[in-house]
Amino acid sequence: MATKFHTVIHLLVYVVTIVAAELQRFQHPVKVDGSLRFLAIGDWGRRGLYNQSNVAYQMGNVGNKMDVDFIVSTGDNFYDSGLVDEHDPAFYDSFTNVYTAPSLQKQWYSVLGNHDYRGNALAQLSPTLRQRDDKWFCMRSFILHAGNVEFFFVDTTPFQDKYFTETDHQYDWRGVLPREEYMTRLLKDMDLALKESSSKWKIVVGHHTIFSAGHHGNTQELVDKLLPILLENEVNLYINGHDHCLQHISHSNSQLQFLTSGGGSKAWKGDINPWNLDEMKFYYDGQGFIAAEITKNDIYVSFYDIFGNILHKWSGSGDMTYSTL
Repeated sequence: MATKFHTVIHLLVYVVTIVAAELQRFQHPVKVDGSLRFLAIGDWGRRGLYNQSNVAYQMGNVGNKMDVDFIVSTGDNFYDSGLVDEHDPAFYDSFTNVYTAPSLQKQWYSVLGNHDYRGNALAQLSPTLRQRDDKWFCMRSFILHAGNVEFFFVDTTPFQDKYFTETDHQYDWRGVLPREEYMTRLLKDMDLALKESSSKWKIVVGHHTIFSAGHHGNTQELVDKLLPILLENEVNLYINGHDHCLQHISHSNSQLQFLTSGGGSKAWKGDINPWNLDEMKFYYDGQGFIAAEITKNDIYVSFYDIFGNILHKWSGSGDMTYSTL
């Protein structure tokens, strides 16, 4: 549980305002030198099983060494079907009681995944969960400003056509319907917010892949609707989960990098599809997470496995010349 001091700090530094683009904006302080460090994890909530606890342990070690500022969750926070309500014990069993390392008692900025929509989606968005564990923070879409970086969290599940036609699962579409109106407004708001941004680094976070060589592959609806906005507004990184792997794909005609961090628990060994090797910089069909540091002029990204090994490194420089290390 968070300390009283921890709660007071949250009240002081996480100030909400409304931007012209109608997306809520949140501020997070950075270090004295202006740098920012964070971890990114997705597809994790399995009550510690499927190596979730092992991933959490290594996250704690890396988070301590890096002195991370916060954690990004790319969705599918609770399996198999989200939360039943705000008092579902799965919240403690899969979140509070798993990520216990001192370095992980920072703010977790989360979006919803498709499995979260199969449960009570509103429960994860409820302030009641923040009262149960004040490091929890989840919204459909929002903006996070931290120094010279802006994160644009986007709700990607409503974009997938199949979720509205399949009969095997039920989805909680409260707050989303009518769907076309919801998507049109969100894309417009995201485009405007990106255009208004004066931050040096722009990072978009969503649950679903845009491009992926994994089990789910590309999300064509996002390729058609979201990707053009990211390219037009010179976004640096798109960080996602959904495919249960670690992955780095470089866009062939822009600076945009696609980073998949969906290895928070259950992984899909051997589930890899062919990809252009000029674009595919890294693929790992196991569990793990991403660690990133952003300075005034550079981005450094490392991919870790459940043993704490660095599997892949990548850096982006201020002059937008990128290299794989």
